Amino acid sequence: MSLNEWLAIGMIGAFFVLLLIGLPVGIAIAGTAFVFGYIGFGPMLFNLLPSRIYGVVTNYTFMAIPLFVFMGVMLEKSRLAEELIDVVGHLFGGVSGGMGVAIIAVGVLLGAATGIVGATIVTLGLLTLPTLLRRGYPKPLATGMICASGTLGQIIPPSLVLILLAEILGESVGTMFAAAMVPGLTLAAVYVLAILGLAALRPALMPPIPLEERTALSRGALARKVVLVVGPPVGLVIAVLGSIIGGIAAPTEAAAMGALGAVLFVALSGRLTLALLADVAKSTLLISAMVFFILICAQVFGLAFRGLGGEHLVARMFDWVPGGVTSALLFMLLLMFILGFFLEWIEITYIALPLFLPFFVQMGVDMVWMGILIALILQTSFLTPPFGWSLFFLKGVAPKEVSTLDIYRGALPFIALQFLAVGLVFLFPAIATWLPAAIGW
Repeated sequence: MSLNEWLAIGMIGAFFVLLLIGLPVGIAIAGTAFVFGYIGFGPMLFNLLPSRIYGVVTNYTFMAIPLFVFMGVMLEKSRLAEELIDVVGHLFGGVSGGMGVAIIAVGVLLGAATGIVGATIVTLGLLTLPTLLRRGYPKPLATGMICASGTLGQIIPPSLVLILLAEILGESVGTMFAAAMVPGLTLAAVYVLAILGLAALRPALMPPIPLEERTALSRGALARKVVLVVGPPVGLVIAVLGSIIGGIAAPTEAAAMGALGAVLFVALSGRLTLALLADVAKSTLLISAMVFFILICAQVFGLAFRGLGGEHLVARMFDWVPGGVTSALLFMLLLMFILGFFLEWIEITYIALPLFLPFFVQMGVDMVWMGILIALILQTSFLTPPFGWSLFFLKGVAPKEVSTLDIYRGALPFIALQFLAVGLVFLFPAIATWLPAAIGW
């Protein structure tokens, strides 16, 4: 290998070392790229950097990111989750394992409406975990259901993961949203079937809600709550996604209407105040700034890695994998899964994926199908110990008797269920590709 290729390997190693010693991700990405790129080529390597950064900050599609974040934060801070848990819990509470099904259903609804993993898990943890433990649910099972439910927002559109994957893979956001709908709901269905199956085998583990609690709310009152609480956010999500998938509006335009719709929804509920609006704007700014900072720093890394000949290294690495394109794809997914133990999805997306992408483009792999497989694998990064963010979020609000080990043990079966969903999409690509094809994307 040439000196520059050794520098490319050293750059990746240095990046991981800086992460392990606690340096912020964006600084670690850009710092290693500047140092190793300068050693290899001098300042001339970075002449293209201003245009690369300009391309990020002026990308029309990326404007959807802060708008979708605003929509999600507005719905989250309006305490939508608390009402949803109450209503959906009453709907499923009479079934053994019904509380688990309700938690997954709320995860689907909140994932589509807000997409904010931390907020969903914290809310579910505060409102449902003490109740689940009081009713006899084992601690690992209760914590696993909550963590898995909270991560559904990463695969169910509108999702920031899908927006960034669409940009990297060269596909439209609408296509990725359409492709993710069925796999996302399939994953939720896998969770539900597993919970109901366990409840059927061992009903004592997941008892139903006592009858007196369920009858405290009449059927008429429950029906009204379903319409008033579940209806508006579901209608908003359908309008946003429908306008994108149906080709009526671009993702950015639909995101703007979603943000406006969230404001109107909160205003009609009587909860819109200047303090709430300021809080939402601040949270949106912080989240969006974090995403864009990492995107910009990743441009430095990508430029340096390609300049040092990193693409040729990756191509040769895949040549070593026996079994052709299929084995190479499985190898990449396994590598991303392993990286998920230590890195967040955005670093994996913008650091690891661009390294492998040219090989699969050259091999003619369907980018939409591959993108959904990657999105499902990236979702596991929220659940994998020791650095899965879902586990950290839940530990922060869990009762003292729930240990970190309980949460880790609870996440493992749901990671296995995620692999089952990945396997289904891998073996049956039509799960991801039929909807975009059916609507002509």
